[in-house]
Amino acid sequence: MPSGLRAGLVILLTVGLLAYFLHGVDLRAVWEATRRAEPRLLAAGVCVTMATYGLRAFRWRYMLASIGPVRYSMAFRTTVIGFSASFLLPARPGEVLRPYLLARHEGLPPTAAFATIILERLLDLVTVLLLFGVFVVLVAPSPLSGDPAMYGRVKAGGLLAAAAALSGLAVFFMLAGHPERLGAWALRIERVLPEKLARTVAGLVETFAQGLVVMRQPGRLLVSLILSFPLWLSIAGGIWITSHAFHMTFSYLGSFLVMTLLVVGVAVPTPGQVGGFQVAYKIAVTTFLGAPEDAATAAAIVLWAVSFVPVTLLGLVFMAREGLTFARMKQMASENQQ
Repeated sequence: MPSGLRAGLVILLTVGLLAYFLHGVDLRAVWEATRRAEPRLLAAGVCVTMATYGLRAFRWRYMLASIGPVRYSMAFRTTVIGFSASFLLPARPGEVLRPYLLARHEGLPPTAAFATIILERLLDLVTVLLLFGVFVVLVAPSPLSGDPAMYGRVKAGGLLAAAAALSGLAVFFMLAGHPERLGAWALRIERVLPEKLARTVAGLVETFAQGLVVMRQPGRLLVSLILSFPLWLSIAGGIWITSHAFHMTFSYLGSFLVMTLLVVGVAVPTPGQVGGFQVAYKIAVTTFLGAPEDAATAAAIVLWAVSFVPVTLLGLVFMAREGLTFARMKQMASENQQ
């Protein structure tokens, strides 16, 4: 798709989501709800949310240990830079920049480091869906407001996504078992590609599989999954604390439902996660948890800021220390996606 057309569609999607989010909203009431928010709880929400990046860096460093030694400070710095770049730049290049920058500093194979990012995403999805399962099991549908049929569709979607995530882990496990065989299989594309190019592709495939070495160590994989729970429980905590700053009273378990829908919302390819994030949060707390629309709208905007603005500011500091410009980061991401 031509880049101009893609950009136009993204802008159209963003505007449409924001129009849906703000449709019928009394902006004065939203401002008043924002003014009544508890500052101490908002500050606590920022602290808990920022802590998630430290936990994410800790888990990533543990996963990377199978490839080579990594300093925690570098894992944290590149994690923050990656998330900031995804927030600030189009096409969300942070997931490519993060492993590339770390590999460059720590002397690791970039392709192997990138493989751990994909595994991270699978572990994240599995963890979120398991926590959603905890919500479904422990919270009776009767206290929930809204359409029971819609809640049923959300549950069904969660089950399908869980099956897909577990299937993905199984595929990665099989790929990781014999990276040399995968590389040999990739060499067969010599039949359709020039020999030199085919061997380059085969080497990349084999290196990628070596990055999944944690999959061949069940104990390390289990620990990586266990480390995912403090990470996502703290994300849920940030959601819950910020929501309570707006005088919502749903339980901590309710934040598991909100978090699951937010994961869907931020997957929408809009700049800075604008639109999808706010719509997903508002649907979750008004449709299922009985929150007033004005408070929900205000909380959606503030939670978005809590989730992305502090880490982006810290990321800009780290980018300046690295001598990174936006143009340079876009170029690096483009080079490493080819």
